[in-house]
Amino acid sequence: MDKKDSRESILFAAWATSVIAVFGSLYFSEIRQYEPCELCWYQRILMYPFSLILGIAIAIKDYRITLYTMILSGIGILVSLYHYGLQKVPFLADQADTCGRVPCSGQYINWLGFITIPFLALTAFTIIFILSFILWKRTKERNE
Repeated sequence: MDKKDSRESILFAAWATSVIAVFGSLYFSEIRQYEPCELCWYQRILMYPFSLILGIAIAIKDYRITLYTMILSGIGILVSLYHYGLQKVPFLADQADTCGRVPCSGQYINWLGFITIPFLALTAFTIIFILSFILWKRTKERNE
């Protein structure tokens, strides 16, 4: 497989991750009727644009988008880690203020004892960050 082909596949995988994350968050809020807390909204604000900007990057084969996707997904990782910490670390949960009508330390789901909604967002942000980094490195190598 040509590196160009692999870069397209990597970009597509990052876009697919963002689309799955968007539909997942909409499933929880619109179908399951879980009201998002304030930190969930911040994570959505960071995740939702990926579906559009990565989709456009695929269409025009713009691999330079990776700098922006690494920065945004890095911020998303930090927000998700903090939110997950509020749910799973007793010290943080005890110190957390209620951040709106829904407490940020609340857990609508707790699959296998550790998978919560912020954990799912953290996973998506991490996948997008890693794929963006790989794509950034490959694009940099091609331009040298």
